[in-house]
Amino acid sequence: MARKKKMKMEVVNLNAAGIDVGSKSHFVSIGQSKVKDVMEFGVYAEDLTTLRKWLQENGIETVAMESTGNYWQNLYIELISNGLEVILTNGKFTKNIKGKKTDVLDCMWIQKLHTLGLLSGSFLPDETTGKLRAYCRQRSKMLSLSAQASSRMQKYLKLLNFRLDVVVSDVCGLTGLKIIKAIVDGNLDPHELAKLRHFNCRKSEEEIAKALHGNNREEFLFGLKQDYESYLFFKEKMDECDKAIKEFVDQYFMSLADPIDDLPVAKPHKRINKNAPKGIDLNIVGYQYFGGVDLMAIEGVSHATILTLMSELGPKGMKKFKTGKQFASWLRLAPNNKISGGKVLSNKTPRGSNRIKIALRNAANAIGNLKDSYLTVFFKRIGFRYGRQRAITATARKLAMIIWSMVTKKEAYNPPEEYLFLDQKRKMGIIKNIRKKIAKLDISVDELGLST
Repeated sequence: MARKKKMKMEVVNLNAAGIDVGSKSHFVSIGQSKVKDVMEFGVYAEDLTTLRKWLQENGIETVAMESTGNYWQNLYIELISNGLEVILTNGKFTKNIKGKKTDVLDCMWIQKLHTLGLLSGSFLPDETTGKLRAYCRQRSKMLSLSAQASSRMQKYLKLLNFRLDVVVSDVCGLTGLKIIKAIVDGNLDPHELAKLRHFNCRKSEEEIAKALHGNNREEFLFGLKQDYESYLFFKEKMDECDKAIKEFVDQYFMSLADPIDDLPVAKPHKRINKNAPKGIDLNIVGYQYFGGVDLMAIEGVSHATILTLMSELGPKGMKKFKTGKQFASWLRLAPNNKISGGKVLSNKTPRGSNRIKIALRNAANAIGNLKDSYLTVFFKRIGFRYGRQRAITATARKLAMIIWSMVTKKEAYNPPEEYLFLDQKRKMGIIKNIRKKIAKLDISVDELGLST
């Protein structure tokens, strides 16, 4: 009879604990005995303190827990602020357990995997970046809600037969909001409404008046009024978020021992969207926040991209990734190669996205609409072979690699050919023509009266 062979595994984390996080209770394991090593704790502040003290009394130094919803956050802060090392792991790495699935078995399984060093931690920003992330995510929610209110306003305008969307480019622009406010206040005269036209509006008063002959149905006017008030409410909350973000950024720079006093090159060519944070020059703030690295110099990178990188990663977040490839893989922008027997079974990009990936894909999409850019040439080459969607993903990955190199190595953006915007091209063209005329007429510098 053949003997069974046992394979021993090296213990990596000797004093380790595993926690199965729940909505109403947390199960904690410090060993593999169901009777002695497993305890259940509540979720109140007093219970979390008791849990932490129990771990410290048993000599626990490192803890692994699942990232279950938002229930882990208070426990994480309690443990990390009292000197314990905490690894937050994805639930998919701990779900393959043999036998019946219970909370007790789950916490023991997590403890066993963590003791053997088989669990990898999730990316978590530092406390300062976490605060900025909270402000920016709340602002993003208000922006989304205001966009939904704007969409509903357009629906009610169409039901009222006020075709404001035909005569103005933005219903929530200067002209559109003035007209909607007048309609809500009870002014339904199309000619009076057309007089509220902003002088920059391309359509004339006569054409706007033609578009504002409505059916004046009371139920639709009521809905328009409520959504207009909702839109103003959400915009007001966005302004409050902007003030909070500005105060936070100012306090952050005041707390730095060695702040960056240098300023980046102004970029008037990059338009500031109306939904961008007010009172904050993200060109300057982003340059100083990332230690003198001018990420706005990259074509396609907008103010929204900079704000997303600041709030989701922070100045030191990118240094947690050893290489740019790891950073791109974490963003799920790199192909997931599955190879068996020397044959590639699949090389699809993994599904799923986070805010940084969405921001980089938006920047890549903007790059695809530019002309004569280094990254645009790369975009079009990929797009010609595989289509626009794969070109966006490939360019977003390239942007991630460039940003990682610039931030971690403190390098300036140095493409093979510098991209010039339209007004820069015009300026260069004028200078070129002047030089030709000077050379043609053989005019010297002294004759021009210009100092060298």
